[in-house]
Parts: sequence; structure tokens; C-alpha cells
Amino acid sequence: MLSIVTNGAAKSALDILRSTINSRGDAQMRVITGYRVAEAADDAAYWSIATTMRSDSKAIASVEDALGMAAAVVDTASNGIENAVDVLHKIVERLVVAKEPGADLKKVNTEVAALKDELKTIARSSNFSGENWLWRQSAADDAQRRLVGAFARTGDGRVEVSDLTYNVAGTPGSTNVNFLIDDANSEGGILTGSGFATSLGTSKNWVLFNGENSQINDEITLTQTTTTAEVAEMIKVVDAMAERATVVSTVIGALSERVQMQHEFAKDLQASLAFGVGRMVDADMNEESSRLKALKVSEALGIEALAVANANGTVIMDLLR
Repeated sequence: MLSIVTNGAAKSALDILRSTINSRGDAQMRVITGYRVAEAADDAAYWSIATTMRSDSKAIASVEDALGMAAAVVDTASNGIENAVDVLHKIVERLVVAKEPGADLKKVNTEVAALKDELKTIARSSNFSGENWLWRQSAADDAQRRLVGAFARTGDGRVEVSDLTYNVAGTPGSTNVNFLIDDANSEGGILTGSGFATSLGTSKNWVLFNGENSQINDEITLTQTTTTAEVAEMIKVVDAMAERATVVSTVIGALSERVQMQHEFAKDLQASLAFGVGRMVDADMNEESSRLKALKVSEALGIEALAVANANGTVIMDLLR
């Protein structure tokens, strides 16, 4: 039917052309942004999940950075305590030499003094960004060390950040101490505390050296008047210190491995979240590119069809001339 009031063919052609143009615009936007679901209007469920997962991924990235810092702190302490164990074993060797008949105690003491200075350097240099787990300067250093361990979202949607902890203080005055040196009151340090001498029942409260602010114990020093019995006690005390330092080294080493494992897991988890979100909301560029080309062809054909439909009106115009 041909009408002078309504050109049905042109209206239909125009509707199809509009739909094609809208579809081409959507496809072009997906190609430009790379997203199949760029906003809630595209797919509310997928958009909500993707937004939450992106937030979690950013939080995990922050945890990963924190774990990198934690690894540096723990590794610094681990390196320091391991070196201290080696030096303590050398001191034991020097003291064993001092126990031999005719040993030059003055020369041996010079060697022992040099090793003591090395231990002080190790303890005070094992510092990363203000964190030192081997050197106690005041009561403030007794605070339990907390390291960011992991990020998780519970089943009900709550966010939880777990910590890795390390009890750096131990029990001052006993053999259960973790600092190498305690410059505050001596008793909190492996090398400065009398707990080892007390537990061994020695005649004096032997320590390698006292803390700077607490000269209360008997320092291990060799002189010409030092007896063989005293040297034997010194050997026992330093050997016990080395054993405790080895225990502390093991604990810190295990913590270091845990931090490293958690760091690797955080990286893998972040990659998994990114891949999962991508599968939900990313556009298939091959598919979208093919669709865009097809829609461009459809748009061109729609324009031609509209032109043909509009040309039908010229038939009536010819009749009226």
C-alpha cells in the first residue's frame, strides 16, 4: 500500500537503521574500553562481583607490599642472629684454648674482646627501617612485633586482615630471652643476661658483657688470675648462649619462610582474581571486531534501504504533476 500520509517502508527502514547504529555504538564502545560489562547497566550481577573483586585485588596488592617490607625486616634479623651464632662458637673455641695449660690468657682475651665487639656491631646494625629485633634499648622495644600476614573476605562479606606475630621480649632474667643485647637493664639479652649462668649454677653471674646502662653482672674476661674452673664455667655459659641464639635463629627463620610463602601466595591470588574478573567483564576483541565490521556493513545497507523507501514518494509526486 502506498500512502501520502505515512511511508511505512521508510519508517521500518529508519527503525532498523537506528537499531543498527545503536548496536554499532555499543560494539564500538566495547572495542574502545575493552569491557563487555563496563557499568552496572550492562550486567548488574557481573558488575557487582567484578567491582568487589577489584577492590579485593587492590587490598591484596597492599598486603603484598606490606609482606615485602616484613620480609626485609625478618631477613635482616635472621641474618644478624645467624652471624651471631657463628661468632659465639668462635668465642667458645677461644675459651677452650684458654683452658689449656700454659695458654696466654692475655692474647686469648684480646681475641675474645674483638669477637665481643663484632657481636655488638651485629646486634646494633641489624636494623631495617627502624626495626631492630636483636637490640633492646628501652622497655618500648618489648612490644610484640606484628606483621601483616594475609587479607581475606569471609562468607558474609566481612574483610579480615590477619597478622604474623613474634614475641621479641621473651622472659628477662631467664634463658628464654630473644634479644642479643639489652642496653636497658642487661637481663633481657642473650649476651648480657645472667639467666644462663643462673640456670647452670655457676659461681658468678657470667655474661659476655653488660648492657650500657646496667653494669650488674660479671663480664667474661680473661686475666692472668682467671682460674681453670672459671674458664670452664665461661665455656658452659657461652655455649648455652649459642644454643639459645640458635633457637631464636630457628624461630625467626621459620617466620621468614612463612612471610615468603605468604608473599608468593598473595601474588598468585592477585593474578587469579585479575583473570577471574577478566573472564566475567572483558570483551572478546576478536568477536567484537568482527561484529563491528558487520554492523558497519548493515548500517550502510540500512541507509540505502531508507533511501529506496523514501524514493517511493516520488511516484505520487509524478502523478500530481
